Order: sequence, then structure tokens, then C-alpha cells
Amino acid sequence: MTTMTEAAVREFKMPDVGEGLTEAEILKWYVQPGDVVSDGQVVCEVETAKAAVELPIPYDGVVRELRFAEGTTVDVGVAIISVEVGGAGGEAAAPEVPAQAPAAEAVKPEGRQPVLVGYGVAASSTKRRPRKGVAEVPTAAAPAVQAELNGHAATVTAVLSDEERTETAGRPLAKPPVRKLAKDLGVDLATVTPTGPDGVVTREDVHKAAAPVVAPAVVPAAAVPAYDTARETRIPVKGVRKATAAAMVGSAFTAPHVTEFVTVDVTRTLKLVEELKRDKDLAGLRVNPLLLIAKALLVAIKRNPEINASWDEAAQEIVLKHYVNLGIAAATPRGLIVPNIKDAQAKTLPELALELGELVTTARDGKTSPAAMQGGTVTITNVGVFGIDTGTPILNPGESAILAIGAIKLQPWVHKGKVKPRQVTTLALSFDHRLVDGELGSKVLADVAAILEQPKKLITWA
Repeated sequence: MTTMTEAAVREFKMPDVGEGLTEAEILKWYVQPGDVVSDGQVVCEVETAKAAVELPIPYDGVVRELRFAEGTTVDVGVAIISVEVGGAGGEAAAPEVPAQAPAAEAVKPEGRQPVLVGYGVAASSTKRRPRKGVAEVPTAAAPAVQAELNGHAATVTAVLSDEERTETAGRPLAKPPVRKLAKDLGVDLATVTPTGPDGVVTREDVHKAAAPVVAPAVVPAAAVPAYDTARETRIPVKGVRKATAAAMVGSAFTAPHVTEFVTVDVTRTLKLVEELKRDKDLAGLRVNPLLLIAKALLVAIKRNPEINASWDEAAQEIVLKHYVNLGIAAATPRGLIVPNIKDAQAKTLPELALELGELVTTARDGKTSPAAMQGGTVTITNVGVFGIDTGTPILNPGESAILAIGAIKLQPWVHKGKVKPRQVTTLALSFDHRLVDGELGSKVLADVAAILEQPKKLITWA
């Protein structure tokens, strides 16, 4: 019978969250050392740069150690919890391995790949080690494999791709952006002194190597920023807010934004909203002006499909999308997120109402999955809920247009030749001027405005 002292210790590593993300913050632990866990049990909640997700453990055992405290940001590939398996409630212990086989524990079958809620298991491009037994492991393993067998796999393994690890043989370790920076600055990486973990060359190392040698200067004490702890608070930028900031900066300085505005009488639209609320086919669904504005935008895109596109910089091509994944910008306690409704162009009005209601509720609860925020084509942002008349929205990265809705207010308006109080709002459409010219952008905005002024066009134009 296997005792706890004979049990193997398995380390559960931060899974690959995909979409180019390399780290996640541990929000909450659901287990403590000594707890018995089973395969598939959620052990913690983490926040990536996309959303908060839960992590299930991929095997049975007893929790031995939590490697990081709540609130800690951990790189993908780093062990976050260790579990003893083979003991009470755990798996059977591994068979004893012949003395000549090095580091037998490292080549045991590792069980199924842990998966983040909201993700599928990504197809691997790497060749896996043999699973038939330790005897199949060659005694003269390749350096990278031997290092893993000995339990000394470098942290850089978690951040460099398989191709990069192959290329590092005899070359300085550096990520592709750092290599490009060195090339642009004319710096030979072989001459740079690395300061990153495990000898990785960082951007700062390259800038330091490229900087001209100058005489040391004395920085006046006044030049050092002061921090008044009694009257100031510093909030670390991480998670969703960090990703949003990076995305918005990248979008603003990549896509040439153009914003156009139109002020619209939406009195008839608001009357239609009230009628739809009493429609039995929409009973129990969220019916509001946003629903009809979303439908109006979808009709405008149908009439002007060229606006539903993206710019492929590498191929120098415009990619026309024959589907609309309609993004809805949502303010949450964790920051701004933009989940989208897949294939919104094919939804009926009740289906669109249902999707919008679920999207908003899920976002507010912090349960939006990463998959729900990928692949958007056009976005709507409703700044009117904050009492704002309008704004100049920034494009969601990779999208062609974003429509901002201003506050709907009762204003004097010329209607049928007379000044009357009417419900009025201002719409703003920002678009990528590389692929959308002024005529196309104006047609789309004008179509949305026309539908909101005369909602019956939803029938005649659809």
C-alpha cells in the first residue's frame, strides 16, 4: 500500500491562456493546504488581460502548497500549486524505475492538459515525449529535454516559443520584439549584456547598448518625482485595465481615425420601444433603445457591407467580413471590456434582445469568457448612459468602425414646420480611414440616423 511519504508531488502550472497572453493574476484560492482535490475541481480564479476565469485541477490528490498569494501576477508556465498524488484519495504511485533511467518522475504521463474556462485545448505544434515508458527515453537527450528531465527548465521556457528556443542555440536569448528593436537601432545582440531572467536580453538592455557614452550628470533632487502617501494613492495597472490601455494606444497610433457626427430625432424610435415592451413575443426580454440602435446599425452594414472589414498590414490587404460580430462596450468594475454577439446579422429581433441581455448581465458579473471578446468586427459604445452628449470613440483593435450613442434628451426641434419638443440624440461614428473613406462612413451613419428617425425602414430596408 502506498503511503503519503511515497506519494508523488505534482505541480500544476499556470495554463497557456492563449490569445498572446503570458500572465494572469490570482484573484482567489478555493482550496488550502491539506484539502483533498479531485480531477476537474476548480481550485482558483485568475484574471487575465481579457477576463476573470476559473482553473480546474487536472488530477486527484491532496493540496501540499499554494505557491503564490492572492493578488499575485504569475507568468504562464510557472507552478502555482503542488498536489500529492498516490496518497489518500489520489492516484496510484508511479512504478519504481530502473536506476539507469534519469529523473523518472519528469517523464511520467502528465495527465490531461489543464484548460481555462472559456478556452478549448490548443493544438500543440511541439513534439511530445514518448509515453510508453521510461526505457524509451534516450540517455543522451537533447539539451533542452535533458534540462527538463533534471527539473531545471529555465523560466524563459514559459515565454519563448518552440521556434525561438530552437533559434537560441548559440545565439543570445531575446523575444522577437527585442530582436527587431536591436536591428532597428543597429545593435548586435551578441555584444549586449543581458539582465533579464536566465540571461534574456531586454528592451532596456538594447537601449542601454545603443545609448551614446556621455559624461555622468548629477540629477537634482527636485527632478525625482515625490509621492505623498498621505494624500495620494497608487493603483497598479494590471489585468483588464492594463490590456485595455495597451490596446487603445496601439489602435490610436495605428489606425487613422476619422469621426463623423449626426444629431437625430429619435422620438418615433422611443415610441416603438414602448410598443415592443408590450409585445408578447418579446416578453421577459430586455427591450430598450440600444436594441433598435443595434438593429439599425446591422441594417446599415447590410446596405454598405464594405465597412465591415479589417486591415491586414502584413499582406497589405483589406479583409471583407461576410458576418458581423457586433461588439458592445461594457464598463465593469475591472475596467472596459467589449464582448461581441457572434453572427449578429443573422439574429431576429427577439434573438438579438436575448443576446444583448445575456451579454450585459455576464459582463457586469465579471463572467465574460475570453472567447466572447475575440473576433469582433464593429462595436457600439453607449456614452449616453452617463449623461454625455457624444464623444470620439477609439476603434477596438482590428475593427473598422465604432458607433457612439449620446444621451437622449427632450429638446426643441423643427418637426413638420413647427418647433416642438422632441427626443433627440447625437451619434458619432469613428472609422479606420485606411479602408473606409468619407463617403462610405457618411452613408453608414446617415442610414443609421434615417432608421432611427423612421423606424419603419427596419422593415423596408432589412
